[in-house]
Amino acid sequence: MRVPVLVVNFKVYEGATGKAGLALARTCAAVADEAGASIVICPPIPQLAQIAAAVRIPVFAQHVDPLPPGSVTGHLPPHAALASGAAGTLLNHAEHKVKPAEAARSVEICRRLGLEVIACAENLAAARRLARLEPEFVAVEPPELIGGKISVTSAKPGVVEGAVAAVHEASPHTQVLCGAGVKGRKDVRRALELGTVGVLLASGVVLAKDPGSALRDLVAAF
Repeated sequence: MRVPVLVVNFKVYEGATGKAGLALARTCAAVADEAGASIVICPPIPQLAQIAAAVRIPVFAQHVDPLPPGSVTGHLPPHAALASGAAGTLLNHAEHKVKPAEAARSVEICRRLGLEVIACAENLAAARRLARLEPEFVAVEPPELIGGKISVTSAKPGVVEGAVAAVHEASPHTQVLCGAGVKGRKDVRRALELGTVGVLLASGVVLAKDPGSALRDLVAAF
């Protein structure tokens, strides 16, 4: 993905599924084109293929399971995400934690397939551990701030700066994002000042009264 970047996780909010999810994806793509900005979207897994086919911006899965093709049910192996049009995946989000061994295997499989990985970390220790796996990105998101009204860049700037240092020490080629409570251009600008290459957010766009206006405000920081 191109940086600086805005990564929008749709989660499975009512306004981000079905026809509403497709409309939101198209809004994200339109703003990216209009502003010349890098926007990546993570739609609900059931709509991964539909949305990847409908827009020309990178579409990431919300999660993958470290499984090969074959006799498995109810999972999303990396090869299936790739076949659905995904360019990458989130991994270890606070709402879908995985064991360290599973994270390592998922990153390994994704690397082999050419899928980019955004590994989510709740603190500095997790950021350092995940960076050792050498994913393309580590996103630091303190769980207590996710979905809140105060951005991590204001509440815990030291955590963001510390994560940037820890990740680069463990894996110089891994870039850092931050998230949790990000709502506007001031938060994005501060994230970039703290050494990240962008932000990962959900409610700041998905729950906004006007997602298009929210997106335009956020990417204005680029």
